[in-house]
Amino acid sequence: MGILNVTPDSFSDGGRFFAQDKLRVDAALVEAAQMLQSGAAIIDVGGESTRPGAAEVSVQEEMDRVLPVIERLNQELDVIISLDSSQPRVMEAALALGIGLINDVRSLALGDALEVASRSGLPVCVMHMKGSPATMQQAPEYQQVQDEVLAFMQEQIVRYQQAGIQKENILLDPGFGFGKSLAHNLTLLNRLDELVALGYPVLSGTSRKSMIGAVTGRDASKRLAGSLATAILAAQKGAHLLRVHDVAETVDALKLLKAVQQEEWEIEVDA
Repeated sequence: MGILNVTPDSFSDGGRFFAQDKLRVDAALVEAAQMLQSGAAIIDVGGESTRPGAAEVSVQEEMDRVLPVIERLNQELDVIISLDSSQPRVMEAALALGIGLINDVRSLALGDALEVASRSGLPVCVMHMKGSPATMQQAPEYQQVQDEVLAFMQEQIVRYQQAGIQKENILLDPGFGFGKSLAHNLTLLNRLDELVALGYPVLSGTSRKSMIGAVTGRDASKRLAGSLATAILAAQKGAHLLRVHDVAETVDALKLLKAVQQEEWEIEVDA
């Protein structure tokens, strides 16, 4: 899943598709096409920054950002488009433009988002977040983070299915960096296989996040190596979907992982 943030303030790529406060749809299309060519199966389009401390945007502003991009992507690229939004009105408008996945960091908690998602018949992603983007990193506390995240997922699975969302349309995301300390994030990554064991596809999103910066000491623009390491670790633990900024590099790393796991090597030796 390639990340396409059409926001002016996302933590590592905000403002890339804006010039003098005007959305550059063509530039977003070029970026999405490059991610598709590099091996992305899904493009995740978001119009609201959910970085720690981020301010909320109006529903209209979010629609003004994401809808023109989604419309162009659907017209010109053969790719699954994911909507990264919590707002039911944005979801409804994007559904009319042909999205294929709803990716909501607030787990369909706002308004009638759950009903909108259920009526759509599309796959939806359950993500765990403690608090809200504005407050989530203000000393988050858990008794046992893994147990609490697993319990939340099980509760949401029941809630989603009772609303009419089929089991095969539910994905799980532990929410790395969303109301978690470094220790919480590392624990969740190390025990990601326990989330996979619930029997639902798992999405892992660690790309360029502060957990990598906390370990490596590097800022967001220099976290490629750490992002690749966490992506491979997640894949080894059974993650089905990786949400990343650096598609080509991640695809290469996954090819190497797959080659090693297959253990069917043909080695050419120079004469």
